Amino acid sequence: MAKLVASEAFEGVPGKYWHAIDDGRIQCDLCPRYCKLRNGQRGLCYVRACQDDGIVLTTYGRSSGFCIDPIEKKPLSHYYPGTAVLSFGTAGCNLTCKFCQNWDISKSREWDTLSNQASPETIANAAKQNNCRSVAFTYNDPVIFHEYAVDVAKACREVDIKTVAVSAGYVTQAPRAEFYDNVDAVNIDLKAFTERFYHDLCTAHLDAVKETLIYIKHETSVWLEITTLLIPGENDGDKELRQLCDWVFEALGPDVPIHFSAFHPEYKMMDKPKTPPETLFKARRIASDHGLRYAYVGNIHDIGRDSTYCHVCNSRLIGRDWYALKTWSLSERGECLTCGTKCAGVFDAAPGTWGRTRKPVNISNFQAVKNMSVEV
Repeated sequence: MAKLVASEAFEGVPGKYWHAIDDGRIQCDLCPRYCKLRNGQRGLCYVRACQDDGIVLTTYGRSSGFCIDPIEKKPLSHYYPGTAVLSFGTAGCNLTCKFCQNWDISKSREWDTLSNQASPETIANAAKQNNCRSVAFTYNDPVIFHEYAVDVAKACREVDIKTVAVSAGYVTQAPRAEFYDNVDAVNIDLKAFTERFYHDLCTAHLDAVKETLIYIKHETSVWLEITTLLIPGENDGDKELRQLCDWVFEALGPDVPIHFSAFHPEYKMMDKPKTPPETLFKARRIASDHGLRYAYVGNIHDIGRDSTYCHVCNSRLIGRDWYALKTWSLSERGECLTCGTKCAGVFDAAPGTWGRTRKPVNISNFQAVKNMSVEV
């Protein structure tokens, strides 16, 4: 729980998933931390607070910024490849990862970070007018802005826009069910495969994340991909990687794509070196050896290992150069053009053509900011 502060008044909307406990405090039931708060106190995530003997979400309708990205940047490699996604986040996080790669947003306590205000309908309309196939909850974890994310997802469905999430999966049963009943795809950050790692570096628990992964795969129709950031000396050992890949195969199946990404020194782990490319190659090889059909490397430039191959004839189905598609060898039904084998994923009849462009969006007038697009 966050450090207790003197009682203060909060601006926000009523939050869900909490109950009163015998000692007069309110317990937040959104995530497995179960923060117990008195009026005027914030939870560890910093954005959910106790006010008037209930929980309020203090970041509803407020964002750290909007940007149109390639869907591959989330990363989602099997969900409408080549399409544009309107991405945004808020502030705060319910984990305390010492290696956070977005710490300036997720660990922010400065409300100036949240300079963009937008209703769910505004976000949905902005995505529609900018020809985005989807909206992404990213940069920080949508678990903590649950009510806002669900309302955005509902507004997007009204205008035929999909929603995707980038999450650590640290959430309890009831909000998990509501959230994944409304979103369409997710990339879960499976940070490691030991309780030591989760406890010491994230102050969380591995089993809760495994439960979320199993729930998404077997109880929903949400498209699922996984990312593991490999940190030298922490979660990159052969034994752990074999255990992780074996569990994914047995619990989730061979068709769930997994991305092994390179760590860069950030936040409270500046003493660690960057992940060597050879470590990513090793992890991908272990995944393939354990029967996982779609394993990728991330945060490095490697066209061969970031492309999608047919698991039967090994033909290259989708060739990627960073986030740009260079090869497309799938039929309108998502089948290999060489042998006819179905490729797991959610595809349009033809790939998108967004490419590597990253474009900031002025959400107030639904127009992409001109002359500011960059290649990513």
